[in-house]
Amino acid sequence: MDRLPLLARYPWVRPQSPRIPLRITALTLLLLILLPVWQLQRQPRPRAQGLERVMALAALIQSFSATPQRPVPTLWQERLGKPLAERVWRQQRTPWWQLWSRNGDGGVVLALPAAALVGIPTASRPAQMLVVDDLLLLAPDPLTRQWLSQQLSSRPRPLRGLERVCLQRLETSQAVFWTPTALAEIAGPVAPLLQRFQEGCLNLNLAGAGLAWSGEAAAATGLLSGPGSVVAASAERGPATPLPLASDVLLELRGSSLDLVLQSLLARQLIRDPLAARYGMGPAQLPLLRQAPFRLRVRPLASGPFQAALELQLAVGSDRKAWITILSALRSALEEQGLQIMATATADPLPTATWTREDGVVIGGWRWVSVRGAAPELQFFLGPLPKTAVQESALAEALPPEARRLSQLSLRLQPAELEERGLLPPALPAVIRSASRLEVTALADQAGRNPDPLSLLTGHLDLNP
Repeated sequence: MDRLPLLARYPWVRPQSPRIPLRITALTLLLLILLPVWQLQRQPRPRAQGLERVMALAALIQSFSATPQRPVPTLWQERLGKPLAERVWRQQRTPWWQLWSRNGDGGVVLALPAAALVGIPTASRPAQMLVVDDLLLLAPDPLTRQWLSQQLSSRPRPLRGLERVCLQRLETSQAVFWTPTALAEIAGPVAPLLQRFQEGCLNLNLAGAGLAWSGEAAAATGLLSGPGSVVAASAERGPATPLPLASDVLLELRGSSLDLVLQSLLARQLIRDPLAARYGMGPAQLPLLRQAPFRLRVRPLASGPFQAALELQLAVGSDRKAWITILSALRSALEEQGLQIMATATADPLPTATWTREDGVVIGGWRWVSVRGAAPELQFFLGPLPKTAVQESALAEALPPEARRLSQLSLRLQPAELEERGLLPPALPAVIRSASRLEVTALADQAGRNPDPLSLLTGHLDLNP
């Protein structure tokens, strides 16, 4: 006992501390591991944060993979100057972006990772440069730079719906995201017919001598839902290979119901009132028009007062009594406007008509068209009387087997031919206007009381050599 005080004086001898319970130690270690992970999740990578902030201000944004072996794009040379653009372009290893802001006044903004200009003296950097986290924005002019700076200085709004989904695609692959502002600008007068595709996101892939895409579009901003099981199954199988577009057809739009393109127009009282007052298309008649499967074609005309003729064919079903009433009211309205009807000999008791102006020029009409294995379909036309068509399959038969649940819209056209005749919206990108062929298909699950507001989009663009 007398030796204990002596041992206590040596530094390597310490009184034994009480042991911490094992469960408390494990809990402490778990917290030490999880807390940093939680902090990292709350603070995303700087580039992702910068792109997220910029995306909230973009009307349209497109991402590109690094391709230093290709020629330097004109946009890079305009924003960076030719010598600097060539230097940075050859050194790129990460995606880059181009975007149009939602203010609608500025030009194209080039976005690069800020690391792209590491080592470049400040004096050699572009004057319209703006750093956003780890993202570098190169504005086309001082006003656009000022607008971006002001908007980015405030607290950014969180991304919603397809914005959130598309952010990851824009970071990792070639993709494009658009808003209603961009759609209205690009589509021009056709925009009201594209109500279901106001906001969208597509993955882009080079496919041979063309471009293929797939993605989603929504009828309004901020919407998000996964494709229904029927849509997903149809997408996995891939779209049925359509017959080649006939050489005398510039455009063909086919759908499971006309409401897919008329919904936005018929929602406006300014449109509905004249239809009811002048043409007898009131609340009792419009549902017949909305629900009819349809095919719209545009054909070129070699001579005459029109550049192209338009044909709209409707699958009206076996009960045609209501349509006879509609056509009778339409006939009376056209006669009141001074148009003249040309009698057409036909064995079918249903009304068929071709309408002319006072100078005898045929401007349009309607007729009944026989189809294989189904009731005759009603065809309206603008321009001269179409040639007698070879019997085709019924419009309803051309839809997938699950068409009772799906809404389908399919567009095929020859953009270069339409552009030559001045029939394309001028704001369409040049790569589309010069293409030899374009195909787009949209599918949506419309079953139940709450139809899916999201459409699944697939398509292909063939470029002219």
